[in-house]
Amino acid sequence: MAEKKPAKQTTRKSAKSSTATGKASKGFTEEERAAMRERVQEQKAAARAGESDESAVLAKIAAMPAADRAMGERLHAIIRASAPELSPKLWYGMPAYAKNGSVVCFFQSAQKFKTRYATLGFSDKARLDDGQMWPTAFALKELTAADEARIGALVKRAVS
Repeated sequence: MAEKKPAKQTTRKSAKSSTATGKASKGFTEEERAAMRERVQEQKAAARAGESDESAVLAKIAAMPAADRAMGERLHAIIRASAPELSPKLWYGMPAYAKNGSVVCFFQSAQKFKTRYATLGFSDKARLDDGQMWPTAFALKELTAADEARIGALVKRAVS
């Protein structure tokens, strides 16, 4: 009788992808995974329709560290006054403002992804087009009266 040869063993590569440099990709950061979990919770809360979106946004701002909280409160007031048609809502755990259900702008605290500045961002729904290239996010370290006026004008333009 012929002797059976042992089955050839194959080695499996890790499911992690690698870059051209040969280093394994780490995937999402813990902060990014937390933002995705927050988004899932937001969608579940929206389906339950318990607390209002504005109270959820205000609660999120109130939970921020002092500097981000002060900026978030000011931005909330500026955005609500500049574009009352925008509805506050949480978006990936960030205060955001939507028109017809689509996010137009959002506030990302510095603490959210452990960055050195907060961010005021605008989505592709914002009508800020200016030629072939224009900014869609602004770094914020503090807000001056001039900054607040500029933000108010940007928000008005974004929903025009």
